[in-house]
Amino acid sequence: MSNRNANPEPVNPHLVEPNQNPALDKVRLSRRELLRGVSAAAGSLAFSRFASISQAPPREPDFRIEISEVEWELSPKKKIRTAAFGGQIPGKVLRMKEGTPVSIEITNRLDRPDIVHWHGQWISPDVDGSAEEGTPMIARGATQRISFTPRPFGLHWYHTHTIAHRDLKRALYGGEFGVLIVEPRTDAGRYDQEQILVLHDWEPYFVASDDGSEMVNYVISTINGRMLGHDDPIRVRQGEHVLFQILNASATEVHWLSLPAHQFQVTALDGRPVPTQTKVDVLRLGPAERVSAVVEMNAPGVWVLGEPRSGFRDAGMGILVEYANRSGKPDSPMVKLEWDYRRFADPSPTAHKPDVSIPLVFTSRFQGHGAVDRWMINGKSFPDYDPVFLRNGLRHRLIFDNRSTDDHPIHLHRHAFELVSIRGVPMSGVYKDVVVVESKSMLEADLIANNPGNTLFHCHQQDHMDSGFMSLFKYA
Repeated sequence: MSNRNANPEPVNPHLVEPNQNPALDKVRLSRRELLRGVSAAAGSLAFSRFASISQAPPREPDFRIEISEVEWELSPKKKIRTAAFGGQIPGKVLRMKEGTPVSIEITNRLDRPDIVHWHGQWISPDVDGSAEEGTPMIARGATQRISFTPRPFGLHWYHTHTIAHRDLKRALYGGEFGVLIVEPRTDAGRYDQEQILVLHDWEPYFVASDDGSEMVNYVISTINGRMLGHDDPIRVRQGEHVLFQILNASATEVHWLSLPAHQFQVTALDGRPVPTQTKVDVLRLGPAERVSAVVEMNAPGVWVLGEPRSGFRDAGMGILVEYANRSGKPDSPMVKLEWDYRRFADPSPTAHKPDVSIPLVFTSRFQGHGAVDRWMINGKSFPDYDPVFLRNGLRHRLIFDNRSTDDHPIHLHRHAFELVSIRGVPMSGVYKDVVVVESKSMLEADLIANNPGNTLFHCHQQDHMDSGFMSLFKYA
């Protein structure tokens, strides 16, 4: 690097003190030149070092996300325009290593503020991606740089965390979502191939429910942003073990998945390994839930992996599974829809005594015909709410008392909780960050308060969250 201060400045003879002895004057002049040269060189070196620090380009982010409008092809005959991450649906799969810090640069190209939530990560409120917790919104046209240390390992996701109200093109009704996989420090297990499946519903519209209030329905359903028959099939060989990493990114719908003639061996729920890896015929995923399951490919043929309910399958929610050297029309036999978290629990439940018990009662208020119900937690509807106070290090028993006729996928940010009873039947060992609390039922979960800071608690159904089904947990 060249620097114009590297050489001593020329001496101005008018500043040199006269001396009677010319020889001595010459020596003094040489010394002054030397000293000034050394001083200038030292100053130049110091400046050069300073410049190399202050002017060096910032460290490149580990990941970049651009939020923008995109035209996306669900099928050759159906295109939609929606907001998305990185110009694709779902967004790019982000793979991180547990415990290794990452930096992420997010640019918002939309005409409105936005925010990105890191669902399932135990990180601080200022980067978690919830304005209610204190994460700053990303202004339109702005770029935000965040950093955090990924934990825990497992299958998670990232998505917008905004309010849609009656605009069914915004928030999770659109395409702003992607898969986040945090690799463990050790080997994750054996399988021959990994397949990531993201479920979503499109073209939402309001319809009247039985009680006269409004609910959301959809025209189209997809896996990985494509309708059934319009994506490459999953190609397998007999005897292979395939790890399916499945995310339900729907704004409001609970989805079921089946693969006829095969069984899913569930290995993890919401990214957390389960104590009992039970094989099941069907999977159920509420909005925001994730399931990791291994399937042994032992029934050669062509099959549809997708929604067993004909309405959703006909709307497009499915993908072909094709064995090598096999062809033909796929078969989709009927299956029984059964799901119970207790099947994956510790066979010998461990009884824990909570330090604190916190009742959380879920009810709704009818707002009139043609309106969306107002949802409440303990009689309060966000932003009018009573915060739940946690004490660091203590075991809090959360008592989810659902007195409504709707199922609710309940999500707690920045933490995981252990399911300890469902409808009065004890269990242990299953940890989640989203749990479907069925209508007219009670479910209990234990939370160890170990990540201080504001923590959002809400139903992950977009229309319920928009209608007040939220609260904040705060550390005392």
